Amino acid sequence: MGLVLLTACGGTGTTGAAPGASGAGFPVTLTNCGRTVTVDSAPRHAVSLDQGSTEILLSLGLADRLAGTSTWTDPVMKGLEKAEAKIPRIAENRPSSEKVLAVEPDFVSASFESTLGKGGVAPREQFEDLGVPTYVSPADCTAKDNSGSGDGSRTRPLTMDSVYTEVRELARVFGVPERGDALVARLEARIAAATKGIDASGTSLLYWFANSEAPYMAGCCGAPGIITGELGAENAFDDTHEEWPQINWETVADRNPDVLVIGDLTRKSQTAESAAKKIGFLESNPATKNMDAVRHKRYVLLSGQAMNPTIRTVEGVEHVAAGLRSFGLAG
Repeated sequence: MGLVLLTACGGTGTTGAAPGASGAGFPVTLTNCGRTVTVDSAPRHAVSLDQGSTEILLSLGLADRLAGTSTWTDPVMKGLEKAEAKIPRIAENRPSSEKVLAVEPDFVSASFESTLGKGGVAPREQFEDLGVPTYVSPADCTAKDNSGSGDGSRTRPLTMDSVYTEVRELARVFGVPERGDALVARLEARIAAATKGIDASGTSLLYWFANSEAPYMAGCCGAPGIITGELGAENAFDDTHEEWPQINWETVADRNPDVLVIGDLTRKSQTAESAAKKIGFLESNPATKNMDAVRHKRYVLLSGQAMNPTIRTVEGVEHVAAGLRSFGLAG
């Protein structure tokens, strides 16, 4: 058994003429996370405040419509590097509302309600009062309570349908609905290919996103739940509906999962962000070094974005499936 380190698969970007400022299909009106959002014409100067949202827009071939991005946990998805390099980064993490408004956006998107809420960049009302429509990923409010101080909790498991809805709705907002349909079709085909013939029933997975002192582990029902469900495996913490509960290492060791799915992040806001630091901790900590997955080095490394509900969750399905096969745990 050995370490599995997999990089992102080919990009999903599209090319073609930029959408016009107005025309058929406008205005577009959406119900988005409990709010009604109306966009009178295709945005020309949008700002995307989270990496997941940005990568969708880049994959739809809309780099020329972005005035700025922010909040990056990982290198941009493979295949989108040239497009992303042309767009100013307002901030590596969350910017102030003043910095966002300074680029005069005509549309603002985010992956998380917390980004456009109290304590985030600014409440949605602040932008909307200035005539700037806002959009939040449906995946962050589908059967999810974000009112607490943590990462929220879900009443039922998330599916890729919420991500596909985001792709299609953003494509409509920018006047390129056909690109949204094409991107969703490619993502669906990739999942079908990755899971063909796989049977990981009876195999337990544990997902560690960040932090070594009070580690954030995946609960039942977010993006890791999508990955686990697609593969027919089990999540070591299926009994919690919190998105990313902080769980002590003794409890982790007691669960003794078969495989550790480890976030390999490039940001620097928590301890043990990189996979190398996480593995170093696991193999030296008395509470974890004798776990089966650690002794046999059954590690699968994922980008942070693959562990969030984004188009890169598909990348997570592909990489975990490949890891399980290499470990002889895929049936």
